[in-house]
Amino acid sequence: MTRNGQRLLMLIDDEPAHRRVVAALAARGGWRTLFAGDGETGIATLGTQDGMQLDAILLDHPAHDADPAPLIGELKRRRPALPVLMLTGNGSVANAVAAMRAGATDFLVRPLAPERLLSALDAAVAEASAGELRPLTEKIPALLGFDEIVGSSPDFRAALAIAAKAARARVPVLIEGEPGVGKQVVAEAIHAASPRAKKPMLAVHCGALTPNAIESELWGHERGAFPGAFERKTGRFVEADGGTLFLDEVDAIPFDAQAKLLRVLQTGEVHPLGSRHGREVDVRVIAATDKRLVEEVEAGRFREDLYYRLNVVPVTIPPLRERVGDIPALARHLLARIAEQPGLRALGITDEALALLARYDWPGNVRQMGAALFRAAVLCEGAALTRADFPQIAALGQARVSPAPVTGMATSGGVTLFRADGNLRQLEEIEADVIRLAIGHYRGRMTEVARRLGIGRSTLYRKLGELGIEAA
Repeated sequence: MTRNGQRLLMLIDDEPAHRRVVAALAARGGWRTLFAGDGETGIATLGTQDGMQLDAILLDHPAHDADPAPLIGELKRRRPALPVLMLTGNGSVANAVAAMRAGATDFLVRPLAPERLLSALDAAVAEASAGELRPLTEKIPALLGFDEIVGSSPDFRAALAIAAKAARARVPVLIEGEPGVGKQVVAEAIHAASPRAKKPMLAVHCGALTPNAIESELWGHERGAFPGAFERKTGRFVEADGGTLFLDEVDAIPFDAQAKLLRVLQTGEVHPLGSRHGREVDVRVIAATDKRLVEEVEAGRFREDLYYRLNVVPVTIPPLRERVGDIPALARHLLARIAEQPGLRALGITDEALALLARYDWPGNVRQMGAALFRAAVLCEGAALTRADFPQIAALGQARVSPAPVTGMATSGGVTLFRADGNLRQLEEIEADVIRLAIGHYRGRMTEVARRLGIGRSTLYRKLGELGIEAA
């Protein structure tokens, strides 16, 4: 961490104009930028006082330049724990894959969106400081409908059912769950199933913003509203008018700003900083937090009145270690999406590898598993991922083994057969999970579901009623 609490980024880029643009974007998230005109200068900088304070490196690599792997490899050799990200053009997928093989944490594609840069930097630093497997962030669109979200565990399906019922209403939704469980995916499914689906859905990752920047990001500001406000800025509430605003890590909003958020939710009127006039907006708010927000209220860190305003519909997403039976189907689903990316290919996964994944407790949840699969897919030279493609998971799994039994996981298709006490689940519960899994797999095509299950449509609908399975 550099002086005044700022984080320090080294940008390796030989274009002065582009360096200024990237530095300005990074500054929005509280980053100070140190410049290096080429790789040799960047390597030399690592040995200086500023170099020792670095929090991340961003390498701007033009598509026509040589293989970036040697430079990234040398940077990682000298500072193994320092995140290295690569910025590349749309046509340089091969170079991006080479960068990942050399140890890059992530890659970004031009044109560079401010939110993408800041979220990638913050995620890379957070993973490095946590000492967890650093993800090679997959370039996979996250927007899914409820029928495409994989998971058949009862608690997970119950959470999705609540979210699906809330989708049609305007009321706020509060999604709680550990980091990486898929809170934003659920929020996007709510938006996609709502009457606002054709309007924008914008996300604000409150934890990635400095306290002073959050109000400007949410409400906007007028020119001259505060030192450094050289231009007028439109806030996210105005940009999302008619649609949905997703507030991730809502607990990170400062206490004073929480009062302003409450007023916006109550009145529907936004007041940009420095403006004498407000503007009415129609925005559906979905908030998410990694913490139990009621405990933040009890500790005096979050306003009680705002909590009850946001918590109209509570949705709690269980961690992956509590839905071990979903891991095989989820792994195959993620691999299928990874295979859609340029430069990558379809891969299978062996039962032995699935058993390894099921034994690990996944502190980073689905996000971490997706990153591990992406890393393995990039490096794999065979037709299917094996246990050998997950050496870090195998090593960490020796110390952190999931307490849930994994018997039958590799062949149960994502349906949990056993309870935590080792006894089989009731046939009715297993049957309900199989039907849910089939509905999700065949995307709600009920004729196909009935045909594949070997029953008639009328029988299928009768079972839906008897087993209490919601349409979601």
